[in-house]
Amino acid sequence: MDADKTLDRFLELAAISGLSGDERAVAEYLVRVFKEAGVPDSQIQFDGAETRTNLKGNCGNLIVTLPGNGAGPKTMLSAHMDTVPICVGSQPVVDGGQVRSSAATGLGADDRSGCAAILTAALERLKRGDENFPPAVIGFFVQEEIGLHGARNLDVSLVGNVDRAFNFDGGAPEKVTIGAVGGERITIKVFGTPAHAGVAPQQGASAIVMASKAIADLDQRGWLGKIEKDGRSGTANVGVIQGGDATNVITPLVTLRAEARSHDAEMRTQIVDEIRQAFQTAAKSVSTDSGICGKIEFTTQVDYEAFRLDENHPSVQAANDAISKVGRTPYCAVANGGLDANWLYRHGVEAVTMGCGQQNIHTIDERLEIADYLDACRIATWLITEGAESAG
Repeated sequence: MDADKTLDRFLELAAISGLSGDERAVAEYLVRVFKEAGVPDSQIQFDGAETRTNLKGNCGNLIVTLPGNGAGPKTMLSAHMDTVPICVGSQPVVDGGQVRSSAATGLGADDRSGCAAILTAALERLKRGDENFPPAVIGFFVQEEIGLHGARNLDVSLVGNVDRAFNFDGGAPEKVTIGAVGGERITIKVFGTPAHAGVAPQQGASAIVMASKAIADLDQRGWLGKIEKDGRSGTANVGVIQGGDATNVITPLVTLRAEARSHDAEMRTQIVDEIRQAFQTAAKSVSTDSGICGKIEFTTQVDYEAFRLDENHPSVQAANDAISKVGRTPYCAVANGGLDANWLYRHGVEAVTMGCGQQNIHTIDERLEIADYLDACRIATWLITEGAESAG
């Protein structure tokens, strides 16, 4: 593996703007490199996921197949192409043993380093002759940063049956993430009654007061933040509150967005129920002088279900072997945030998530540790070359 070319590959990818829903330029770069390496059009496909997502993007998931003829398990490698808004305008530069953005932006190592690592692995395999190895499939997903919508809407028929799967995203190269939390998003509309706040405030019922009472109640009873109840745990947060137009009007509508997470689906459901009940109770407790009380509309969407692989799972064992091959000591972890692997699991693709050396992601202080990134490239390469052969 040529370390300079491998690093340049990341620098080129990190400089391409590609917000969630606007990944086309990133995908075009990847397609061009694959075609230059001799991969035919028939092995490069887009799955049309952008037509099924809530956000109508300009690109679907990119699926590249490497057929191979060797004996051994079929392996999948994946990463996501999109970045968060703070990374737009990234100007990656090498600074000692790290890469950073020379502009006041995030770097975009989350997850262009994953894309670059997988691309490197595929190119290394192709140089050695793809026909010598077992089948592999590569997925570059869209819209991960806004709720895993690319992986959620993946056309699994383009992937086929997979024996082992490795999702390259955040963290240290020696970390093997074998499971992740489940998450549910909540939208709450609180309806009150408007009135002039100075002339006749008693004729109104403030939606702000209702929402405030509900939030205070949840916080006081331990149903916000880190939650521990009867041996079960989870988290909840009210992250967005919108409402009101003027100080002289009793606010008739407040819209809130919240979330609940847990590794236990029943616990997550209980958290959501507690939030619903708190807002219903608060709305009924505030009324006009004529007895008209508030009401709510409460909607939820499960973003991803929790999952956890056994430490003896073939994907876990292969990841451990690959990490050991580069001289690192692997360890298993479970994530408290959602991963594309959550939805891959639901699709029947049981993936572990591997790190690429990203640090301080989603901030202007984001960095990529070059040594970690290069090892991630070596790990990915081993998984679809020597590791795939030895597993057979």
